[in-house]
Amino acid sequence: MLRTETHVLALRETFQIARGAADEEPVVAVELEHDGVLARGEGAPVDYWGETTGTMREALEAEGEALLGDDLFALEDISARLKAWDGPQGAKMALDGALHDWLGRRVGQPLRHLLGTARVTPPTSYTIGIDSVEGTADRTRRATGYEVLKVKVGGPGDLERLRAVRAETGARIRIDGNEGWDIDTARDLTPDLIELGVEFVEQPFPAADLDSFRAYRALEPRLPVLIDEGCKDLGSVAGIAGYADGIAGYADGIVIKLSKCGGIREALRMIHAARALDLKVMLGCMIESELGIAQAAQLGSLADYIDLDGHLLISSRPFSGLGLQDGRLVLSDGPGLGVQ
Repeated sequence: MLRTETHVLALRETFQIARGAADEEPVVAVELEHDGVLARGEGAPVDYWGETTGTMREALEAEGEALLGDDLFALEDISARLKAWDGPQGAKMALDGALHDWLGRRVGQPLRHLLGTARVTPPTSYTIGIDSVEGTADRTRRATGYEVLKVKVGGPGDLERLRAVRAETGARIRIDGNEGWDIDTARDLTPDLIELGVEFVEQPFPAADLDSFRAYRALEPRLPVLIDEGCKDLGSVAGIAGYADGIAGYADGIVIKLSKCGGIREALRMIHAARALDLKVMLGCMIESELGIAQAAQLGSLADYIDLDGHLLISSRPFSGLGLQDGRLVLSDGPGLGVQ
């Protein structure tokens, strides 16, 4: 039996990136009941691909049970069906999450024991959205307890805002352009960004603008570049038929989001491919509850960088069970995802 529900997650503060601003974000939660075991998963719609919670729920309610089938231990077969399905990626994330939660609960073990991963992740970054210079400084002052800050850029005054962040904190700084820069902006800002100690830049240019990525790669010195909006699933890492050039050919790392790749199983394949290609790996997220974040956090110890703070940016708490200690996510000892 499969049930779906929409949760509207209220943000603690208006969250602005280069593409726009929001005060709330919806997600879809799935309840899966099979063989006397109740499990849950969550998916976030990828709005810049046109996904909505409505289209996700419609697809899940129409085809979700058939995609899972009768044997929930048949992971490879289920994964193949999900990958071939033309439904929303966020819906795949929700099904995959519920499936993995069910597996752990069915055998009475935390999912990380089945995956062979660790309970504690690397430090997660905490995101500072686009704001005025003073607003950015204020947000930074209030972001205590985090070893890493990720600052959204892509608007006027980027450098002034980053200087304000550095004046307030000694935390490591990463920046995320959300496709908001052009190559001239990147060239102009890079020397100052390096001086400020910025670790790397995430998706500075539009995903399709590979010429800018290649031109920036030729710049010396420069910041490492990680790809988010241009990274969907395994095929986009190395490049295969039907995809643009592989990320390994124009950037230094990938950002894996379960809402885009379709879930834990595909994310694990991407991590292995990235390692083979000498790419860095960051696990990222949309605005999600602890349920959605816990799904990605199962793989946290396999990544170089963690950006799993979506649940920390909201005042809603429809689910609980994911810990936070010294800026690191701590997985539950409960079975499955350990989230209630």
